[in-house]
Amino acid sequence: MESCYPHLSLEERRKIAKWRDARMPVPEVADRLGRAPSTIYRELKRNFFTDTEMPELNGYHAIAAQNMYDRRRAIHRKMVVHPELKDAIEDRLKAGWSPEQIAGRMRLERHPIRVSHETIYRFAYSKDGRDEQFYRHLPEHRKRRRPRGYRRHHRTQIFDSQSLSRRPERIAQRTEFGHWECDLMMFRKEYGKINVTSLVERVSRYAVVVRNEDRQSKPIMEALIEGLAPLPADARRSITFDRGTEFSAWQRLKDGMGADSWFCDPQAPWQKGTVENTNNRLRRYLPRSTEPTALTNRYLRSICHRLNSTPRKCLGYRTPAEVFESNLMEIQNRLT
Repeated sequence: MESCYPHLSLEERRKIAKWRDARMPVPEVADRLGRAPSTIYRELKRNFFTDTEMPELNGYHAIAAQNMYDRRRAIHRKMVVHPELKDAIEDRLKAGWSPEQIAGRMRLERHPIRVSHETIYRFAYSKDGRDEQFYRHLPEHRKRRRPRGYRRHHRTQIFDSQSLSRRPERIAQRTEFGHWECDLMMFRKEYGKINVTSLVERVSRYAVVVRNEDRQSKPIMEALIEGLAPLPADARRSITFDRGTEFSAWQRLKDGMGADSWFCDPQAPWQKGTVENTNNRLRRYLPRSTEPTALTNRYLRSICHRLNSTPRKCLGYRTPAEVFESNLMEIQNRLT
């Protein structure tokens, strides 16, 4: 079992000051507090108050000791010492970046002053961060860090599909560019049948989002063809779907632009985890309460631009747009 060494509290410091004024030996103070004597000796040395102008005030005082402790703790919090750094981090959080993406990008760009993602989280949940409600800028907007919940699975069925188990290993290992994952994002039933198609390239994590008027499969497939057909054939090799009936017209993809289709096992949408993760990111801008009739493709493109311009840890903190464009350039160079 790991040992835990909690810091002294203000109440403990008050007791130390009272007992030291009564000339109580340090070992006895430590025994009464259930602390090691070395902890008390260190506390008395580090937080001893000294006034050169009024030496009669010199001594160990609880409030002064607590203030010195708080100042030392703040010195080690870069976001307190460097408010300009905090402001820059806050701007990135407001732009949709996660603390891990911010810290990773700082390392990639070799900032002279940089922090870890844990530092950002700790500040957000510290007294200073809570006073500023800094946690509201975090991706989940939570006051406390929580484990992820369970994903719900919906029973769907599709026939004549190509099973994911037969998908080539090079696709599963993300060693070949041009393979996509697709899903639908739904909104509240009272808003009608309008939904959004989310499409993500597996290597670059580059996202494309398109509005649909309903869940009929043929129009959805036609929209996919219209969106991907301008790309080189090597940039649109295949698409992976779940077994929702909205993807039952998959054969149109092969006829329309030569792309293969692969399907997850029943009740296993996690097998297309890239697009599921992207949907979670998109929900920040497109919650279920969104009025979908007000969505325009221009607005959806602006959301995609924000996601595709955000650095990702899995990409070495490059952005999806950077990786996608780099792969497109390689394809164009091969063709020429």
